[in-house]
Amino acid sequence: MNKLNKKTQDKGGKFDFLHKEISLSSSGPGDKSREEFYRELGMLLSSGVDVRSALELIVEEQKEKSLEKTLYGGITKSIIQGSSFSEAMSGAGYFSPYEITSIRIGEESGKLNAILQDLASYYQRKIKQKRQIISALSYPILVLSISVGAIYFMLKFIVPMFSDVFKRFGGDLPAITQFIISLSQNFSAYFPFIFVALSSVIILLYTNRKRTWLRKITSALVLRVPVIGAIARQIYLTRFCQTMHLLISSKIPLLTAMGLVKKMIEFYPMEQAIEYAEKKITEGSSLNVCLSRFSVFPKKFIVLVRVGEEVNKLDEIFGELYKQYNQETEHQISLINSLIEPLMIVFLGLIVGVILVAMYLPLFQLSTTIH
Repeated sequence: MNKLNKKTQDKGGKFDFLHKEISLSSSGPGDKSREEFYRELGMLLSSGVDVRSALELIVEEQKEKSLEKTLYGGITKSIIQGSSFSEAMSGAGYFSPYEITSIRIGEESGKLNAILQDLASYYQRKIKQKRQIISALSYPILVLSISVGAIYFMLKFIVPMFSDVFKRFGGDLPAITQFIISLSQNFSAYFPFIFVALSSVIILLYTNRKRTWLRKITSALVLRVPVIGAIARQIYLTRFCQTMHLLISSKIPLLTAMGLVKKMIEFYPMEQAIEYAEKKITEGSSLNVCLSRFSVFPKKFIVLVRVGEEVNKLDEIFGELYKQYNQETEHQISLINSLIEPLMIVFLGLIVGVILVAMYLPLFQLSTTIH
């Protein structure tokens, strides 16, 4: 731990945290653990407990041999050995530049409690948004999986049984029945190849998910999908505004804030816009002019950012935009949740219904012919 701290101090530049990778994935504590950590630490500090004692209390609460216990224990040891809280977090290697910089500013300004509460609120809102997205996607994925299973079962087992019966009777079959039987035969023959092809595509996409070319293509495709594209853009706008509000309100310079947001958003169109804005702002351009060149930012957003720059209240503007986008996103996700359930049921019913009608139609025709 000391070696890590020494390396961090040796680099020493004011903005060295911009060159470090952000660790907000499974390689460190999850969002829920971070939210609990910052909230509990903030409460203890507000009660008059010093940072070292507060961390010791939090370490005692953690499960034995857990990552959190080891991580928070290491931070506590670094503080005992003379490091500041932000230096100890930096040396731990599991915290993002956004978190480390916020804590550093809290220490320097004497507002560490407020910063900790802001960080806890940030992760709380992030968790809530994730849960809303998972809730919106889980039902259609479940129904879609059941649909695929039902279609596979019917094409693999049910349709061939009817096909054998129809061969015995002979005669011409309705066009829809012929189509379903043909589909069943081709499906059985080509299913292994289809499965291998789909698996290969999924593996290819997963292994290249961080490649620029793939991120560029997938983000462009997502934004073009009706309804889903609008919600995706709004989700990233919400995160952008929330993070910019927290950073600027913590007195972090605009360029530094932009650099942190670029690493945290992980959405190609916004990363490109922020990268362009960083370059042009150093040349004297304003933020609103730079962002107006990119369609991912709505006109209303650009206008309000311009007003914020003119009156020097960008943090308040981003705060209001965050609240507005957050409310709109929650409303749209809940609306999709209420609409998608009946639509998926109708979708499943139609597919199964078409197959059943196609199989029973020749039998109905045969019965009317006999009479």
